[in-house]
Amino acid sequence: MSTHPPNVAINHDKLIQREITVISNDIRQRHAWLQHQDMIGFSIFAVSIAGILLNAGLYMAGLMPAWQVILLTAFWTSLLHELEHDLIHWMYFKKNKFPHHLMMLGVYLFRPTTINPWVRRHLHFHHHKVSGSASDLEERGITNGEKWGIKRLLMVGDNMLAVYLRPLQYLLEPLRLYRTGVISGRELRAMRLIGLLSYNPLGVTVYALWHFFLLYWVVNALFGMTGFASPWPEIVNQQMPWVSTLVVTLIAPNVLRTFCLHFISSNMHYYGDNEPGNVTQQCQVLNVWWLLPLQLFCFNFGSTHAIHHFVVKDPFYIRQMSARRAHAVLRKYGVRFNDLGTFKRANRYNMTFGTTT
Repeated sequence: MSTHPPNVAINHDKLIQREITVISNDIRQRHAWLQHQDMIGFSIFAVSIAGILLNAGLYMAGLMPAWQVILLTAFWTSLLHELEHDLIHWMYFKKNKFPHHLMMLGVYLFRPTTINPWVRRHLHFHHHKVSGSASDLEERGITNGEKWGIKRLLMVGDNMLAVYLRPLQYLLEPLRLYRTGVISGRELRAMRLIGLLSYNPLGVTVYALWHFFLLYWVVNALFGMTGFASPWPEIVNQQMPWVSTLVVTLIAPNVLRTFCLHFISSNMHYYGDNEPGNVTQQCQVLNVWWLLPLQLFCFNFGSTHAIHHFVVKDPFYIRQMSARRAHAVLRKYGVRFNDLGTFKRANRYNMTFGTTT
C-alpha cells in the first residue's frame, strides 16, 4: 500500500542525516569487523569476480545451463555495481590509489555495458548536487522524468537504445541548458566530453555485439519460419560460438542487471518539480513486494538508496544493515514510501502533475 505525506516544503534533511548517522555509527561500534572497510570491499570484489569466472567456466564445460549462468552472474555483477558506487565516493583505498583504481578497472571490465566509472564519478557527484533537475544527466540518462511507454521500457534496459532513441536530446539538451543559464560554458564543455567518453570504446563495442546477437537470431527465426536458409555468410556463422558464449557469461547478465537497476532507480528518484537542494524530495523508498525479483539483481537498491542520499559515507552493506531503523527515521520526517503514482506522473514530485480540473 502506498504511504506518503502531503507535498510540503519543510526541509528535514539535517535531522534525518543526524539520526541515520547515529544508527550507522552504532552498527559500526557493535560490529568491530566493519572497521576493516578496505578489506571488506576488496573481498566482495574478489569473490564476485571469482563467481563470474566460475559460472563462465562451468557453462563452457557444459556443467551449468545458460539461464542459471545469466541469473547467478547478474547477482554477482549487482555486487560489483554497489562496489563501483562506493568506489566513486572513495570509500575503499582512498589513500592507496593502486588498489582503488584496480577495483575501478575490475568493476568496469566485468560490467562492460556501463559508463566508464571514472567518467561516471563526475556525473554522480553532479547528481547529488542537482538531483531531480534538468542537468541531472545521470538520472535523465536512465529515463528518469520520461513518460512511461514502450519507448521508455526499451531504454530502461539498454543504455545504447537510451541514446539512439533520443538523439536530439543528447545532441541539443546540453546546449539548451547552457542557453537558459542552467549550466555554465565550462559545464557545457564537460557535458560534451562526458558524452563522448561515457561508453567509448568498451560499451559501444559490447552493445554492438549484443544487438548483432539479437538481430542474428531474429533473422534466423524469420527465415526458418519461411523455409529459407539462413542469409548470413559462413564467416559470420563461424563467429557465433564465441559471441554466444560472451553473451551468456557476461553481456546478458549485465543487461538483466541494468534493467532491474534502472527500472527501480529511475522510478524512485523524482524529477522536475522537487525543491532544489531538498533531499527529502529527491527520492522515495521503493520496496513494494512485487519489485522483489528486480531488487534481487540490484541488491535491494529501491529500499536502501534513499538512505545514501542523506548519509553518503556509508558503504552499501552498512545501508542494508541499518535499513529497518533508517526507514523509521525517513518515515518520521516525511520521505515517501512506495509512491506508485510516480509511474503515471513521469516521476514528478507533485501529486497533481498531469491531472485536469
